[in-house]
Amino acid sequence: MVPRAGLTPDRITRAAADLADEVGLDKVTVSGLARHFGVKDASLYSHIKNLQDLRTRVALLAAGEMTEDIALAVAGRSGKDALAAFARAYREFALRHPGRYAATQLRLDPADVAGTPAYVRNVDLTYGMLRAYGLTEPDLTDAARLLRSAFHGYSVLEAAGGFAHPRDVDASFERAIEALHVLLTRWPSAARNSSTGTDDAPDEKENRS
Repeated sequence: MVPRAGLTPDRITRAAADLADEVGLDKVTVSGLARHFGVKDASLYSHIKNLQDLRTRVALLAAGEMTEDIALAVAGRSGKDALAAFARAYREFALRHPGRYAATQLRLDPADVAGTPAYVRNVDLTYGMLRAYGLTEPDLTDAARLLRSAFHGYSVLEAAGGFAHPRDVDASFERAIEALHVLLTRWPSAARNSSTGTDDAPDEKENRS
């Protein structure tokens, strides 16, 4: 057990995040953290409201850490290089910190997230990367949702041992990045499709112009 002196919301939150990585977010309780610190539950409740408040704090902490990792990875990069760096940093964080990552997927009260630098910066990083592909709304949001679904799905399946085929998972992930890059460079513009009423591929339209 660690000494009880010096309990703060930040210290409690970080301990909860570490414990979540070890045992799973759903197994983190206020009572368990109190035992970790060698104090009674009431000592923690003088710093946090309840379990939901604790999980929200862990989610905000994890979002900040994950965003920082991604920002460092993509700094000075653009296009395919930025996409690959973003994807690798995302996957690495999810696999290295499963409890923290699970917290980033929680549905939080909008009031708790509003104006939070980590969430705002994450959106800016994602959309900034996609703008380099020439995307504008609503394609920006559509593409951002696709990337999040791809990175999240791959990471969660990998962490759960869901890829039983002997094909190397790293190699498959790199190929997925290549495929996403090709898709983003040939993204079917929602604006053009709505105006023409077709689903033609971008190169076919360009050849007609």
